Amino acid sequence: MEALLRRCCLPVLGTPQPVRPQHSGAPGRPRWLLLSQLFQPLSLPVGAEGGWEGRPGEPTCRSQRLMLQGGLIHPASPGCYCYLPPTVRAMEKLIRVVDEEMQALGGQKLNLPSLSSAEPWRASGRWDQMGPELFRLVDRHNHSYCLGPTHEEAVTELVASQSNLSYKQLPLRLYQVTRKFRDEPKPRFGLLRSREFYMKDMYTFDASEEAARHTYGQVCDAYCRLFSRLGLPFVKVQAATGSIGGTTSHEFQLPADIGEDRLVLCPEGHFAANVETLNGEQTSCPTCGERLTKTKGIEVGHTFFLGTKYSSVSNAVFSSHENKPQLAQMGCYGLGVTRILAASIEVLSTEDSIRWPSLIAPYQLCFIPPKRGSKEEEEGVARLEQVYDYLAKALPHLATDSVLDDRTQLTIGKRLKDANKLGYPYVVIAGKRACEDPPVFEVWNQNAGEVLFLTKEGVTELLSKVQVP
Repeated sequence: MEALLRRCCLPVLGTPQPVRPQHSGAPGRPRWLLLSQLFQPLSLPVGAEGGWEGRPGEPTCRSQRLMLQGGLIHPASPGCYCYLPPTVRAMEKLIRVVDEEMQALGGQKLNLPSLSSAEPWRASGRWDQMGPELFRLVDRHNHSYCLGPTHEEAVTELVASQSNLSYKQLPLRLYQVTRKFRDEPKPRFGLLRSREFYMKDMYTFDASEEAARHTYGQVCDAYCRLFSRLGLPFVKVQAATGSIGGTTSHEFQLPADIGEDRLVLCPEGHFAANVETLNGEQTSCPTCGERLTKTKGIEVGHTFFLGTKYSSVSNAVFSSHENKPQLAQMGCYGLGVTRILAASIEVLSTEDSIRWPSLIAPYQLCFIPPKRGSKEEEEGVARLEQVYDYLAKALPHLATDSVLDDRTQLTIGKRLKDANKLGYPYVVIAGKRACEDPPVFEVWNQNAGEVLFLTKEGVTELLSKVQVP
């Protein structure tokens, strides 16, 4: 076992690190992450949130409880959390998938200030409309600012400042993934309703209403692809425009008992809406007449067709084909990045075990060597090294997405139980059959709920289908 541990690496805590060759041992061999060295404090007791969300009688939910117990988040203040290293890895993977979808649409990534001057917000009317949910502050010069929950005003001001913008440069599709802030009256459910969170927000500028509505459809389609890639059971519903405004809006919802939105759905898929949009008590589908079913949902995405609501205020114009100034037609599109993480755990997990969308699991693979002092220890460790080396050569991207559970004072069964609770999609165990000729490894496919017994070649073949963004 000591030889195995010497060939492992200790990570820089809090940051996913690129894997580099060791300077000793086998040349070019990827470094192995030790579970014992991963900053992931496990078994946080339910309710131990510094007296905030965990007070007796306060509501809680599956994702909040599992993320606390699994060392994925730690409460800092009401509605604000430290995201611990595995959560940051999952979030960075999710952002890479989001980037793929947004850039496939011609999206260009930028970064707007979190601190926004009050003037554009007053001009749009939202300084007063947002009410107490807007975090406001005044600087030493008595100038007012807010911490942005969204950035319609800021991005429209940016585009309006480009005096020579031409129709030839449109459509313009700008997006960012940044921290957002909302002064929730009662933050709850962990990352599902917090005061500080990560969001992807895209803002689009088109030359005509027809082009802008085409863009709207393209982004909605991209959201559908994204949630399908994640394997999430989403529904797209007609929604209210709320404080952001515009004339058309849709939400992307994950049906869940703890959802705060009430939805009605046609069982044939012809109609879906947030009840906020309905006039009176609508009970049947307007298309097929079937009785609508009711459910609750967690909003994970929201799209708005804005028209000229913001461009008219900031005078965001472009030169038309006739060389005349014309207001840009806009849309805005949000994805709750940290909310998607928590909502995924909420809808996919069991009561005591995390299940991630396989594509964004913090680590795809957990290796479990024999218990210290067991008769299989020496040979089992050597065989586990062989399967890892074989995997590292054939699938190097997975070798860097693996964890070794080096807590060999614990039984294999105890470590397997922990691996199941932490939600690794695949677990490879060097048990008694690892000492056979050829060695056979016990492989748990957690999301499929199956156990396989495979040679190192079989392990590699199974894992060759795994995608890592």
